[in-house]
Amino acid sequence: MGRTYLVEEGIGQYLTELSTKVKPYVTGLLIGQCSPQRDYVIRAVRTPPKEQQQEDSVGPPKLTSLDEEWITTHASQVSRMLPGGLLVLGVFMIATPELAKDGQNALRKLIFSVEKSLSKRRLWKPAEEEVSDRAALQICSATKKVVCRTYDVQDPKSSAKPADWKYQSALTASWIALGCTVNVNIHIPLLATSPNHDLEKNTKNGLNRWSKQIEDSVFLINGQVKDEDTELLEGQKKFRGNTQPSTQFSDVKVLTQLCQGTSARSTATVQVCSGSINLRGAVKCRAYIHSNKPKVKEAIQALKRDIINTLSDRCEILFEDLILNEGPQKKNFGREYHVLPQRLFVPVAGSIVMLCDYKFGDEAAGEIQERFVEMLDQPVQAEDMHIAEDISTGKYLKPRAGWVRG
Repeated sequence: MGRTYLVEEGIGQYLTELSTKVKPYVTGLLIGQCSPQRDYVIRAVRTPPKEQQQEDSVGPPKLTSLDEEWITTHASQVSRMLPGGLLVLGVFMIATPELAKDGQNALRKLIFSVEKSLSKRRLWKPAEEEVSDRAALQICSATKKVVCRTYDVQDPKSSAKPADWKYQSALTASWIALGCTVNVNIHIPLLATSPNHDLEKNTKNGLNRWSKQIEDSVFLINGQVKDEDTELLEGQKKFRGNTQPSTQFSDVKVLTQLCQGTSARSTATVQVCSGSINLRGAVKCRAYIHSNKPKVKEAIQALKRDIINTLSDRCEILFEDLILNEGPQKKNFGREYHVLPQRLFVPVAGSIVMLCDYKFGDEAAGEIQERFVEMLDQPVQAEDMHIAEDISTGKYLKPRAGWVRG
């Protein structure tokens, strides 16, 4: 028995509209949530067209001309715009009948490329019991026939398995939202033995250590510590037959350990440092979870990953911005302050789920709106963009000398 995908009804109309514009094929991403029983698809997003694509289309069309790098880059950009609990669930392709026979091979290759690209950026490891199947959806532009198969991305030799693709209205209307604010104060030493400090690499190493602290934290849901294997909604009233979005929101507090337990042996080293990176501020985090008897551990895992992802993504965006504006060869760093981009949330029509993006202080609303159209194929009104937090600061400090104990 293959996996079942419950799909937001509006996606069917979106894919139908795309199929009328196919010349000769279009690809895109499937966004949603995995669960042990079934998976949920809440968005389908076409791959943005490249400017030179029309110029290159000379001769008979072939799927070998698929731009794998362009599609995986799009997936990486989209993954930054997803709050906790949501991920790129797979890829789709709408193609003419002439290209249909090569469609599954092309989709299989894309699924593994996308997963490889996304996993490189993660600072967390998937759980052993986690669903690792990803969807390959193929639609014929002429007959509108839909074929859904899955591949296990943890198995490079995985073969296709059939899957059910079922549309459902108001899919996320009763989903649960979780939110928290995490105060960040991360100190990352720069060793004097390193002649050329790679700030991005050092920052990622520091975030890796911090992410383990988040993984080991205690999460209070509405002021309570709950057993991870209990149902998240245990003891709460359920509203049946509700098709209107009605937010069930859980406030979460994150308690991080200040030091190791007495049972763990600690070793100390002394290293000479020539500088340090400090990340300080408060970040707003958010996760969404399905309402089909979700476990506490599913909700906590989704929020943990959002905490880790949002800080890591902001640092990536900052370094990309620095390279763009200052060039990669800048060597003489003195004392510098950089403001990490702020997080903003945008609602999805007919859903409690909100997608996100990041905004530098000098960015205009129009730039954010253009990014949502390009990356998510979603028009956004300026008044619908909700900035979640005050300005946070990522600080790079280079004193003349320093010591660190670790």
